[in-house]
Amino acid sequence: MFCKGLSKQMGEEILMKIAVSGKGGVGKTTFSALLIRTLNEQGKHVLAIDADPDANLAAALGIPDADRIVPIAEMKELVFERTEARPGSMGGFFKLNPKVDDLPDALSAKLDNIKLMRLGGVQKGGSGCICPESTLLRALITHIVLARDEVVVMDMEAGIEHLGRATASAVDRLIVVVEPGRRSMDTAGHIRKLALEIGLKNIVLVGNKIRSPKDETFLKEHLKDFEFLGFISYDEALIEADLDGVSPFDVDSTAKENINAMISKF
Repeated sequence: MFCKGLSKQMGEEILMKIAVSGKGGVGKTTFSALLIRTLNEQGKHVLAIDADPDANLAAALGIPDADRIVPIAEMKELVFERTEARPGSMGGFFKLNPKVDDLPDALSAKLDNIKLMRLGGVQKGGSGCICPESTLLRALITHIVLARDEVVVMDMEAGIEHLGRATASAVDRLIVVVEPGRRSMDTAGHIRKLALEIGLKNIVLVGNKIRSPKDETFLKEHLKDFEFLGFISYDEALIEADLDGVSPFDVDSTAKENINAMISKF
């Protein structure tokens, strides 16, 4: 059952925390941008989090000079200031609970009622200790999910790496974007497994790049144990928007109607 997360209940607005995930290339960031811009048009204050190092949510939202937004993980002086440890350093002590409550307002790019933050990626493997950066990002996500008074939409990696048990229970919905294809569906199953392991149970799918009723039927038949929030038709206008560096919200597309229908189910 879908909860009425963005409706009025007892005179107060319930502010949803939404995570969006899916295999690379399925249109996850396009969906996130359409969702965020639509909520903004409806008068909602939205904190948008780009938590996928390979995505560019800022450009998809139509934020000017999007390429100049520095990811939090790359702000070495900030990481040192808040954790008291140099990024990439090995061993030593650092703050496990760094101050982060001021960062969303201080470091976000703005567009209308939207504030956007880029988290960036944390180097893995032989690049040294990643503890300071990852600790700061985890603390920031925890604050955003538990304490912010905006609607939060997080564009995640093809997984839920930035979420943990402390925050999973406060995420109202994990939306996994899928397209008609085996690898996309396999990724959805993997994401759900990870989500259930940390207690995130409210998981729904959005079918994207739907070319015909046959595509929709294909997804429903092969993902019978998932709930679908809705479907977005394949649209050349969205492809052209991406190529032209234009927000998908700013082109003439049926996708906006699809998104409005999904929001009505929240």
